[in-house]
Amino acid sequence: MATYTKYETFIENFANKQIDAFGTTDTWRAVIHTDAPVVATDNALSDLTEIGNSNGYTSGGENITFNSTRSGATLTATAVDVVWTASAGNLGGSTTGRYFSIYDDTSTGNNLLASYDYTSTFTVAAGETMTLDFGASLFTMT
Repeated sequence: MATYTKYETFIENFANKQIDAFGTTDTWRAVIHTDAPVVATDNALSDLTEIGNSNGYTSGGENITFNSTRSGATLTATAVDVVWTASAGNLGGSTTGRYFSIYDDTSTGNNLLASYDYTSTFTVAAGETMTLDFGASLFTMT
């Protein structure tokens, strides 16, 4: 199972109203990348090195069906799992991924939310799928 880590800049960007993590207003996307996230300083999609734009992977990643709701003083964000299917070769070409990151595509800077470390590199061969499973919630804020 992949390990979830929040980018530290997410809270700052949220507080500065650069991203909207409530409801369904903003468009959130998931990307696969090869470089380890630097959660203390990485802030935008441009800080990451995505896998290649080919064979079922599109640069900029996939849209996430995202929603968040409030109950009392707790905000809970949920998301539908993202599935990539490799076609005509390895997903992303010959590159291997290891990390997934979530970012706000509506924000001017494509600001980052969180990353998932798969703990080892992976290759998705033609016809195979890779699923980013968000479980019961993407994140909770109290």
